[in-house]
Amino acid sequence: MGNILTTFLFGDDFVSVINRIALILAIIGGLNWGLIGLFKFDLVAWICGGQDAVISRIIYSIVGLAAIWCISLLFSRNSAVNE
Repeated sequence: MGNILTTFLFGDDFVSVINRIALILAIIGGLNWGLIGLFKFDLVAWICGGQDAVISRIIYSIVGLAAIWCISLLFSRNSAVNE
């Protein structure tokens, strides 16, 4: 079960899908940060044409929003793994 408001509005199936997408995006962001930390290589910037490219900034923003969403998973009664 995820956020109470979204569960009420959309149901558990929708929230489960959103939780999984957010978790996948957060993992992708974490892997990108790992590449930056270990090898000074920004995969998103490399694919999208630099850190200042519009598409790169959109991807960074989406990953950041997903990470914020994942904070709610820390406080949910059921773990995301069980969903």
